[in-house]
Amino acid sequence: MTRRNRSADAFEPVALPIATVPKEQVLGRLAWIKTAPIAELKAEWRRLYGKEPPPFSRSYITSRLAYRIQELAFGGLRPETRARLEALGEQLDGGNIVLRRIRADSRPLPGTRLIREHDGVQHVVTVRADDFEYEGRPYRSLSAIARHITGTRWNGWAFFGLRQPGGGA
Repeated sequence: MTRRNRSADAFEPVALPIATVPKEQVLGRLAWIKTAPIAELKAEWRRLYGKEPPPFSRSYITSRLAYRIQELAFGGLRPETRARLEALGEQLDGGNIVLRRIRADSRPLPGTRLIREHDGVQHVVTVRADDFEYEGRPYRSLSAIARHITGTRWNGWAFFGLRQPGGGA
């Protein structure tokens, strides 16, 4: 009986070379992403990342492709910036990379501006670290702001479009 060499028969994925993106093509490629069929976007993902695309939504794929195109054309984060971000992440989660990938809640990041039109008036709320600011005043909850605006009880998350009424977060 002869032995076959298993390594010669085994399929080993080959990493694809990652493409470069000329700077003059960036705007055209970003515009193309908006209308391209998902199959073409996935092919572009393979070309730009050198691996299979994740099974996520079209909006996820397009946003990451847009970033990648700009990153390949203009350069990504400097090594010092990456190291600083890693250090900050470790301060927050004790080095547990699983925790780093999970947000503690669905609260918008501080600095986010929530805009809602009600009765023909545009209302702007700024998310702060521990509260919300509306018309220069702090509020503890979005529901309090929605009540101030409408005069009725509202779920603030639903009022500002952060959650469907009656649904989960």
